[in-house]
Order: sequence, then C-alpha cells, then structure tokens
Amino acid sequence: MLRSSAKTLITAYILFRWGTLRRFFSHHIPYFDRVLLIESGSRYLLEDLLPGLYATHPELQRCDLVTCFSGAPKGFDASRGDVYQVSDWRGTERRRMLYNGLRQKQYTAAGMICSGEPILFKWKWSLAWFVPSKYFVLNENGDYVWLDYTNWKTLRHFVLFRMGLAGSDAVTTLSGMLFFPFAFLYLLSYAAFVHLKRKVRTL
Repeated sequence: MLRSSAKTLITAYILFRWGTLRRFFSHHIPYFDRVLLIESGSRYLLEDLLPGLYATHPELQRCDLVTCFSGAPKGFDASRGDVYQVSDWRGTERRRMLYNGLRQKQYTAAGMICSGEPILFKWKWSLAWFVPSKYFVLNENGDYVWLDYTNWKTLRHFVLFRMGLAGSDAVTTLSGMLFFPFAFLYLLSYAAFVHLKRKVRTL
C-alpha cells in the first residue's frame, strides 16, 4: 500500500512537467487528428474503445499505439497508425529515440489506461513526461476522464481510490499506514533482542 502511495505521488509530480501542465490548466478539448494510445492495461479495454474512437472522430488522420502485447488490438487501423512495441526500445538510448520520435509527431490528444494493473506503469508516465499532449485516462470500466483542472473532483476520487483511501477501505488503509511505523519498530526491537540473547548465550 505504501508503494502504491509512493507511485501516486510520483505520478502527480510527473503531471507537472511543463508540456502536460499547460494542457492540464486548459479545459479545451483537442482536435482528434493525431492521437497516441498507451495500452497500459488489459487489451479488451482498447478493443472496446477503438471502434467508437474511429467512428466519432472522422478527422482522425493518425492513431499510434504503444504496447507491450504482441500485435495490435482488434479494430486497430494499421493504415492510419503505427504500433510501437516497448520490447523494441530497451535501454536508455533507444527509449530516448522513441520519446523524441513520438514528440515530433505533435499529438493533439493521448490516452492511457489506468486500470490498477501492473502493465506499462513506468512507461505510461514516462511518455506523459516526454511526450506532451492533452491526456485522457481510461479506467477498468471503460470510462474516461480528461486530465485537466475542471475534472479535479473526479481525478481526486480516482487517485484516492487507487490509494485505497476511498470507500470502506479508507479506514483500513489509513490504520495500516499509521500502524506501520510502530509495527516496524516492534519487529526491529524484537530482532535486536533475539540477537542480543544469542550473544549472551555465547559468552
């Protein structure tokens, strides 16, 4: 749970990079002509999204995809977009080349899946850092929300839910966080006591 909280704080910091920050404080809905999708969750989520995306936005000229899965999701139009497999971009130099290439495409909108699954977690937030755009978040229910200040209540609830601080789990999580230092101190003291007891026996 502490690790999840740390990830959430890191995520919040990443969002304050200049390129994303400027768009975060704008409620303007972008023109969907150049879109980047990050498949950082179960494949069916994008497969459900794609038909509506193409149908609703006839102006869509390019829709690229970053994924860790093999091939492209069902419904992806390869004639209007490229698929970037993260396994092909390992290493600092290769990742830098990918970020630079994607940034030069000047995406007007970008979407990432935040479904609570450990899929491309570091990748999606690194892309948000290095490839500025107007981002939307797609959750495990297929609902999406734009990352801008007008949706701060929804985003706050989303973050608290991911941290386990929303609903009936809130008390349990907070109690666990407050109890952790004392539990750690107890275990440390117990380990020291056992170690000292063994030392005394050897004298």
